[in-house]
Amino acid sequence: MLIYFALFLILHYLCRAEFNLLNNMTKLEKLYSIIENSHEVGVKLNKDVLQQVEELEEGIIKEEILPALGNDIAPRLEPIKRDLVLVVEYHPGEPISVALSRKAKISEIMGAKTLTPRNSTPVKSEEEAENTEPHEPTKHVENTTKGMRVTFSDGTVIWHRQAIDTFIDALRKIGLERIPPLGIEHGNGYNLVSKDKRPPVPGRIWQHKCDGWYIYSNISNKTKAEDLKRISDHYHLGLKIEEGKPK
Repeated sequence: MLIYFALFLILHYLCRAEFNLLNNMTKLEKLYSIIENSHEVGVKLNKDVLQQVEELEEGIIKEEILPALGNDIAPRLEPIKRDLVLVVEYHPGEPISVALSRKAKISEIMGAKTLTPRNSTPVKSEEEAENTEPHEPTKHVENTTKGMRVTFSDGTVIWHRQAIDTFIDALRKIGLERIPPLGIEHGNGYNLVSKDKRPPVPGRIWQHKCDGWYIYSNISNKTKAEDLKRISDHYHLGLKIEEGKPK
């Protein structure tokens, strides 16, 4: 019985994922249709429509295409021991072209935009949280609606709906391995980025796991911004950190 239930959950998840992808593809096709029809009748589209197309395209690439490509390419690249960047050139109706660059990071390629699929997971306890009264919050948040936007000196903008996603992706772009030497600590001596896992407590999330590192995430947005500024000042990154969520 449990096996059938597990299979049901897996099929349910796959159906939902496929529905979401098809739904996004349908929206994208409709927007493409609007663009084509407007070109035919000589109507100039406003920036909002073009921005929606770009966001949908990037969303599909980031959440659906890149994870699949990564799962296929990563094992094939394991024998290679030097840094490289693979660039895929795609033009509708034409064969795909792949180029190789010895640049250390995608951001070093002029005009390239990094689309990093979500690759962090909250570290949770397997035990159920006890319902205790009164409830003690894990952290004090002054305003949960502010959000965060981080702009790098090369023009890269990292801006997600959730501040924690923006924070982690900004740290990833900087380089997670560069953060521990700064000695930024939270939660009784745990480094902001480290290989040390804080034992999880039922009902609380201390850290997010990302690329083999543990990132201390149980901090307010104000503290996240302060940490990024400290890192930026140390490495002379010139980060611009702002409040706000994408519309």
